[in-house]
Amino acid sequence: MITGLGIATVWVLDQDSAKAFFIDKLGLEERTDMTLGEGGMRWVTVGAKDQPELQLTLMVPGPPSLDPESAEQLKALIAKGVLGAGAFNTDDCHAEYKTLVERGVTFVQEPQERPYGIEAIFRDDSGNWYSLTQPRATLDESAPWHC
Repeated sequence: MITGLGIATVWVLDQDSAKAFFIDKLGLEERTDMTLGEGGMRWVTVGAKDQPELQLTLMVPGPPSLDPESAEQLKALIAKGVLGAGAFNTDDCHAEYKTLVERGVTFVQEPQERPYGIEAIFRDDSGNWYSLTQPRATLDESAPWHC
C-alpha cells in the first residue's frame, strides 16, 4: 500500500546554487548532501521544517537517470523557464510574498485571488516556476479539486 510521496525531483542547472536558493531564500532545510557510488553522483535533498516526510531532491540532468541527449534537452527546457516544479503552501501568501521578494526571489505574478485560494508565481535560480498558494480554508464540495 502506498502511504504517501516521500521524494520529488526538481531538475536544476547547478546543485550548489539550487541548494542555496532553497535554503537561504525559501527557508527550507538541508536534509541530505552526499556523494553516491563510483560515478560520484551527488544526492542533495531539502525540505520544509514542518513537513519531514517530504523531500525535494535537487538533481542536475544526466547519468545515471538520463542519457546525454535527453539531459541536454531537459537542461534547455529548464533554462528556458518552461517547467513548473510544484506548489508551495503558505498560511499568508501576501506576507510570504513580501518576505521572499526581500530575500531576492523573482516573482512572475504577484498574489492574486483564485478559486482555490491566493496564489503568486515565482522562479527558482534555474528557471523552474512554482506556485506559492494560500489555500482556501474550506472548499466547495462541488469543486473539481475537492477530494
